[in-house]
Amino acid sequence: MHCLRYLVTLTKWYWSRKVQRYSGRSGCERIITKHNQGMVQRKLTYRLYPTAAQAAALEHQRWVHCLLWNMALAERRRVWSERQVSLGFSAQCKQLTEWRRQSKLLRGLNAQSEQVTLKRLDLAFQHFFRRVKKGETPGFPRFKPLHRFKGWGYKTHGDGWRLITNERMQHGTLRLSGVGKVPIRGKPRTPGTPKTCEILKKNGRWYASITLDCKPARKQGEKMGGLDWGVETFATIATPEATKSIDNPRYLARTLNAIRRVQQDISRKEKAAKKASGKTRSFPVSNRLRREYERLRRLHEKVANQRHDFLHQATARLVGEFAVLGLEALNIKNMTASGGQHKKGLNRSILDAAGGAFHRLLRYKAEEAGAWAMEAPTQQVKPSQTCHACGRQEKKPLGQRRHECPCGASCSRDENAARVLLAWVEQQLSGREPADAWRTVRPANPPGEPARPSKRETHAIA
Repeated sequence: MHCLRYLVTLTKWYWSRKVQRYSGRSGCERIITKHNQGMVQRKLTYRLYPTAAQAAALEHQRWVHCLLWNMALAERRRVWSERQVSLGFSAQCKQLTEWRRQSKLLRGLNAQSEQVTLKRLDLAFQHFFRRVKKGETPGFPRFKPLHRFKGWGYKTHGDGWRLITNERMQHGTLRLSGVGKVPIRGKPRTPGTPKTCEILKKNGRWYASITLDCKPARKQGEKMGGLDWGVETFATIATPEATKSIDNPRYLARTLNAIRRVQQDISRKEKAAKKASGKTRSFPVSNRLRREYERLRRLHEKVANQRHDFLHQATARLVGEFAVLGLEALNIKNMTASGGQHKKGLNRSILDAAGGAFHRLLRYKAEEAGAWAMEAPTQQVKPSQTCHACGRQEKKPLGQRRHECPCGASCSRDENAARVLLAWVEQQLSGREPADAWRTVRPANPPGEPARPSKRETHAIA
């Protein structure tokens, strides 16, 4: 009864709102790969282009799923407070059957998609208790307002959703229960068999993230090299023949002035709204202020898309050129640890360069190509402090960008680190069986052997 009263209240609130007309531009795709028993699961993201009526139907379904999440969470809390009993996923699926009999709203949605929402709530509780056991202090699963509820999912292709495309799975339509055929735009790098689907709303745009079963293949290069990631120069690659570099595009730095101007406009308008309403929180938001919020979101989204595209293109080129590549094991969290106001700009530059994502993409693409992406233990190898010519180690401050050694070696700091990593790779592979070297130094996977299970990101057009 508590849940039904909650349902009726939110129903009245929902139908009092106006569903705005959907509009927006096309965005980039992304794929998440997951190796499982020799098969690869990728998540291809299509951009949806619904009509106004379809956008209203999508918004309605998102609201009902948000309502279901809050109802299920409220029921878990109520049962625990009254009987000290923890409800699980199976118990709530049985409750869902009863709720669907009593609620026309819930009956109007696909039953399996509602089970996916309940499963997500169950996983949230599992993650919460796992972190508590580790001694952490995580936040308890929370009720979600509509603007914080991203979307919902479907379990089986053909049950509530169906992807309709050509042989290469390029563009086409997505048929959704209660919505109809929605035009989509996107293309996977490697076509496969659709398995599951997630409908997401991000920055006013609708997307469909579809899991595919496929067998990707990439061509590997023939070179051996050492790669040093950095901020001043994005990547310095040393080979036995020469050294080359990849410039840092600095997408955030290019857009930072525009972001600051928008933030200043937002600050002024928020200050005026607070003063006029007399409220510091939950103050009325004008249309002009909403437009400024949207401008800021679009600017950050543009930077993220540019960075994402650059990383995929750079890693794809490297895998196509190198068969073995030595990398330095990075700890971005320690590198961006608080260092006061004077380190604020450096931390921003480190995060903008996205070294962790770069290494992650490089490793899984090497797996697909049958190449090696070997991570050197930084504490033992110390690429930035070791001379590539004589092996002498000497601490260098971050401001020292040249490597000068008493042995006569002289080069840039990044070039020296790349050569040290190259020498380490040669040492690890010299006179050793590939399989033995693989197990010891943790490369992506040796040539000719199957890829190991992992979860990575890739790009639809990389």
